[in-house]
Amino acid sequence: MTPGVRPLVAGNWKMNGLRGSEREFEAMLERARADRGADLMICPPATLLMRLSAIAGNGPIALGGQDCHAEVSGAHTGDLSAEMLADAGATAVILGHSERRQDHGETSAQVAAKVEAAWRAGLTAIVCVGETEAERDEGRAVEVVLGQLQGSVPEGATHETLVVAYEPVWAIGTGRTPTAEDVREMHSRQREGLKARFGKAGEAIRILYGGSVKPANAAELMAIANVDGALVGGASLKADDFMGIAAAYETLSG
Repeated sequence: MTPGVRPLVAGNWKMNGLRGSEREFEAMLERARADRGADLMICPPATLLMRLSAIAGNGPIALGGQDCHAEVSGAHTGDLSAEMLADAGATAVILGHSERRQDHGETSAQVAAKVEAAWRAGLTAIVCVGETEAERDEGRAVEVVLGQLQGSVPEGATHETLVVAYEPVWAIGTGRTPTAEDVREMHSRQREGLKARFGKAGEAIRILYGGSVKPANAAELMAIANVDGALVGGASLKADDFMGIAAAYETLSG
């Protein structure tokens, strides 16, 4: 963890969830009544965002989107603007996820334009960065990640407008997890990059870890320096798993 920085545990439901998923979200809300020492967020598919927002109210779990278009409105069939997400109840949006970069060919420049859109709409941008297995094997992990961070984040970022999520692409959904030293090094290098670019503001920008985070390994991962929470994939679909990861902060603060 980073001293003085309040952690964030965010769940990315990806393309999962129907109306019945409301029950899992309600179970999360019930178990999140007490302050667990971390902010909590769920990023459901857009079809559920407004429904979950009505259930969440002003409760302890915030909501986010999974992507947005760079424009406010227009002839962009199938896309959603940041303003639409905010109108539906989102306070943040995930941008530049590896699945968007790979499946949709998104460049860091396109991600940066979306970050500007998120800020325009008053949303916090959760910007994802991460290397592939080939890039790590080539010894280019730090170069790739810092390059994505530089290209995907516009000037003027603060701890209120930006969250960084480091996800080693080769660990997402594979069950593989980097060593604690791997995570420590990558988060440390990102912190250095943020401080060099944004000065004191870079000291407080949260850097989340994502990549097969589970209740069983959450406490170990969250205790690593400069790991300020988690971006959770599959384990965020079930209340038991998601709240089990959030409970890591009860252990650390206790």
